[in-house]
Amino acid sequence: MRLLVQLLSLLVRGTALMLGLVGAGMAVASVGGVFSDRLDAFTHAAPLWLVMSLGAVVLGGAFARNAERLVMVALGAVGLLACAVLMAPELWAASRFKPATVAPSDLKLIQFNVWHSNRTPEKSLAWILAQDADVVVLEEGGGDARPIVKALRDSYPFASCEKAMRCETWIFSRKKMIARGGATFEGPYLSAAWATLADAKGPFTVMGVHYTWPVPAGPQQAQSRKLVKLASSFARNSLILTGDFNSTPWSFTLKRQDKALGLQRWTRALPSWPAGKFSRVVAAPAPFLPIDHVYAGEQWSAVRIERGPAIGSDHRPVVVTFRRM
Repeated sequence: MRLLVQLLSLLVRGTALMLGLVGAGMAVASVGGVFSDRLDAFTHAAPLWLVMSLGAVVLGGAFARNAERLVMVALGAVGLLACAVLMAPELWAASRFKPATVAPSDLKLIQFNVWHSNRTPEKSLAWILAQDADVVVLEEGGGDARPIVKALRDSYPFASCEKAMRCETWIFSRKKMIARGGATFEGPYLSAAWATLADAKGPFTVMGVHYTWPVPAGPQQAQSRKLVKLASSFARNSLILTGDFNSTPWSFTLKRQDKALGLQRWTRALPSWPAGKFSRVVAAPAPFLPIDHVYAGEQWSAVRIERGPAIGSDHRPVVVTFRRM
């Protein structure tokens, strides 16, 4: 019995040491993303490094003794500090948002990567229609998600993509589209759609985009630079930009993009991925990565920000209601 207790204690202490070494090491490496795109790829897993570092502090503090305890707790503390540097500004910004009462004149927008492997497109469609949004921005509108796009074309009077074209990113609107456009194929490829909409307070432009994954480093950063250039061709103070950026707010790539765009990002620490059964064998009880974002110029103020349910896609939809100032 005593031997069993000793073995269990050794296992727990070994686990605490492993958590501390990996959590602290990866969190500190992530901070290096400020000067390296390769290291910045590790920042997206900051919640994991946070949990591992916390585990080192708890397990090491409870089961280790003397110098061994000091080492484990110190490793965990270093990891927690590095994660705080990455994540605290975003969490603080999220805590400051105060929703307001929605008015009939407000603009309701849905951002949703409907996923080309959508498992229940009929549920996704029913939910979207039930929201009665003014503007719907979709990514991955092909494959199994094509019925959603087809039905929205019938339900909304204006769409960013011509009927004869196959588009991956879509904008649907109840407001008249004065002008519209889509992806440009000169490198790097950026799946994008934009539409300038008529409004009583003056026309404004909505853009939707879909980025590649952050690994390998390089292509996503190139897409971000291309988006900043594209967005600069529209009136910034009335622009609304949204999409699946495949980039978390604690990454330096997104921090640099936030600054370069000159827009306010209203979705703060709002996890949207993964949702439901996002692969053949793995299901997620709750999303933990905020990678779907909504920006807006200074003419817009968000009065409500919500995350939708898991409805067949590997992303959860995001709903933002704006008021034009």
